Amino acid sequence: MSLSQLYAPIADDMKALDGVIRDRLYSDVALIRQVAEYIIGSGGKRMRPAMVLFAAGAAGYQGKRHLELAAVIEFIHTATLLHDDVVDESDLRRGNKTANAMFGNAASVLVGDFLYTRAFQMMVGVESMRVMQVLADATNIIAEGEVLQLLNCHNADVEVDDYLQVIRFKTAKLFEAATRLGGILAGASPEVEEGLAAFGMHIGTAFQLVDDVLDYSGEEADTGKHIGDDLAEGKPTLPLIHVMKHGSPEHAACVRHAIEGGGRDDFAAVLQAIRASGAIEATRKAAEDEAERALNALNVLPSSVFKSSLVELSKFAVARKY
Repeated sequence: MSLSQLYAPIADDMKALDGVIRDRLYSDVALIRQVAEYIIGSGGKRMRPAMVLFAAGAAGYQGKRHLELAAVIEFIHTATLLHDDVVDESDLRRGNKTANAMFGNAASVLVGDFLYTRAFQMMVGVESMRVMQVLADATNIIAEGEVLQLLNCHNADVEVDDYLQVIRFKTAKLFEAATRLGGILAGASPEVEEGLAAFGMHIGTAFQLVDDVLDYSGEEADTGKHIGDDLAEGKPTLPLIHVMKHGSPEHAACVRHAIEGGGRDDFAAVLQAIRASGAIEATRKAAEDEAERALNALNVLPSSVFKSSLVELSKFAVARKY
């Protein structure tokens, strides 16, 4: 199922969300408008804001504040992308030049700050202490995850649990916040709220694990970024950790050298080691296990078109090629 098909039950809300995003992006400062429009308009799956809308519907919410919170989630996500691309010195995302490649590092960092602060202005407008608590905690944990990832770069001795913690902080936490917010808006029971939050956390983890797979098995035209970027940055992702733990001594030594040195010189040899050790299959299996846990978390929800969409979203998260 394509994303457009998957989003059909929330098509009107997604269209309205675009309007909210455009309206809230406005600034009297021309450069802010230019950079923000560029990054927001350059594509993207909009999975995180869609999860706010689906979760709110699945929990029975009636109202319009889910649009504001979906936009908040998208702004926080976009701010992290702007900052990530500067830290990683990336020049390609979603098949386009990154904002830092187009406008420079300073503009990217400062517009990322604008998006963070605009998101906090918007969440205050919802007038819910629980909403503010969830989003404030999420943005803080995401920042911790970014720092943990930085500390792990070029470290070939990272353990699986340490890496999964980075994923849960850096990527899965915003998914978790998105689905939890849907439950909070609907005034859901603690059981339903926690079920939605667990769904988001497990799907976010699965989503990142599939990104790890695509970095060594995807097509650049599909993924919209350079294949092997993680290796070039010395990031010990799960496929590499798997080779270190289960590959031959020669393959493990090759991967260790590549992680510690960074760059793309060893990419062909590392790719051979990954394929020989079954690291792609093992990482994809880990993603599928997370998606299964996500589905189990939905058992607390009554049947609805929105719950069915969350089920389909979990399938898309692990089957996608971009």
